[in-house]
Amino acid sequence: MNIQPRLTSLAHGGGCGCKLAPSVLRDLLADQPMAQAFPQLLVGTETSDDAAVYQVDDQTCVIATTDFFMPMVDDPRDFGRIAATNAISDIYAMGGRPIMALAILGMPIDKLPAAQIREILAGGREICAEAGIPVAGGHSIDAPEPIYGLAVIGLCHPQELRRNADARAGDALILTKGLGVGIYSAAIKKGALDSAGLAEMVASATTLNRVGMDLAKRADVHAITDVTGFGILGHGLEIARGSGLGLRLRLADLPLLGQAAELARAGFFTGASTRNWAAYGHEVRVQGDMPDWQRALLTDPQTSGGLLIACAPDAADEVLGQIRAAGFPLAAIIGQAEDGAGIAVE
Repeated sequence: MNIQPRLTSLAHGGGCGCKLAPSVLRDLLADQPMAQAFPQLLVGTETSDDAAVYQVDDQTCVIATTDFFMPMVDDPRDFGRIAATNAISDIYAMGGRPIMALAILGMPIDKLPAAQIREILAGGREICAEAGIPVAGGHSIDAPEPIYGLAVIGLCHPQELRRNADARAGDALILTKGLGVGIYSAAIKKGALDSAGLAEMVASATTLNRVGMDLAKRADVHAITDVTGFGILGHGLEIARGSGLGLRLRLADLPLLGQAAELARAGFFTGASTRNWAAYGHEVRVQGDMPDWQRALLTDPQTSGGLLIACAPDAADEVLGQIRAAGFPLAAIIGQAEDGAGIAVE
């Protein structure tokens, strides 16, 4: 009898938890050339933004991104759907409209049957079709662990480009999806997540962040990023550093997946969560003694997570209503940007 292996058993990590620690990444990029040498390159590596942006003319910017990872679920079609949703999110986070994708595939062909690999690719195509774009090609290799993702190209008008570095003091901060995807994936690895929790996680991770494209048309939305492998604190710090500001987050207002707090209390969190805190914990101020399980929620790597949005405070309720109407019921106002540096959690 041929027993097919669980996808998650073939990978040492999963989803955006596979990312290099933010401190390691900053060190690797420290000596890379700056975008100032290329005036049409509006966004490069300087502010750790979600995608590169090149201005073609007065009306058009090209947005380019790539994102791939190892499986954090065992269903191959769901793995493909989550990876594709996550990659396309980078375009939406810049305010762009995706136009096409290229597949990135690395598979242990001696361990996975072709039928499972085809299911991964089919899941990616399914999400791309939902986004209205073709998978126009790609590249594949024989790899020791399963890897799948996309390179995605998008377009936007220069006035609708939204960076992570343009927040303003006083801006309200809105998060569109619940936190806890990494915690759920840790529970999956240990067989501790029930079917309802798995369905909730997959539904969240396969919801396209296309609302970012609509929000970028609003002048009162100043900055957008998506929350992925570095957690809400890590990607919040990217906004703070890029904008030359501090952020204040209200712990009680952070939206969570339904079982996230319970599982975190039980000790389900990823190694990436620990690496994240080691990388940037010195830039975070907390009140009193924060228990480890709460810190795990703040550093939890989100695979295909929500958008973190900075908008004018007097527009926050209207923007939040627009986001919820677009299919994000857990969206919440979670804090504000302010003069200073780092992140304060209260």
